[in-house]
Amino acid sequence: MSLSVAIVPVTAFAQNCSILMCNTTKAAAIVDPGGDIERIVQQVNAMGAKAEKILLTHAHIDHAGGTAELARRLSLPIEGPQEGDLFWIQGLPQQSAMFGFPQAEIFTPDRWLNDGDKVQVGEVELDVIHCPGHTPGHVVFYSAADQLAIVGDVIFQGSIGRTDFPKGNHAELVSSIRDKLFPLGDDITFIPGHGPESTFGHERRTNPFVSDHRG
Repeated sequence: MSLSVAIVPVTAFAQNCSILMCNTTKAAAIVDPGGDIERIVQQVNAMGAKAEKILLTHAHIDHAGGTAELARRLSLPIEGPQEGDLFWIQGLPQQSAMFGFPQAEIFTPDRWLNDGDKVQVGEVELDVIHCPGHTPGHVVFYSAADQLAIVGDVIFQGSIGRTDFPKGNHAELVSSIRDKLFPLGDDITFIPGHGPESTFGHERRTNPFVSDHRG
């Protein structure tokens, strides 16, 4: 594999912050630093990695709450999500108060991402796939070389993302999964925002919300 991946569960919601490191250059991206910054930095150091950027799948508090602090501390640019999540970024302080999280700061991504964009992690190129439904600006990061997708809260083992938040859309989410993610291939492993890894093939067969055999 061209990437080494470490998962650091952060916040009271046990959100899977993923650290993606290019094995050739040791350059790393930190995906969805929702909080617990010290634990994230410790893992980066333990890998012998050099963090070069923050990538965001979407801007809910448990995924984006630590972004501004981490970016400032390590002087990192922020890439993602898609601009449809701007209102979630602007609402981070209110999200903090609502869920009892440490006060989160508003930030402006250095680069908004769109469907078909590419992001670099050292020598590894990730495809950006816009997958709205859970939030309007949600994106997925996909490494074809590693057969790996970082899917945030789009799909989980046996479940899918909530759509009862502002601007959520159930039909849009199902379409994102079935029309954009499943065609990548049954053998693709994905890391969700919460819970264990799975494969798209396993979910196509068994996930009651999006399987080929759903009612």
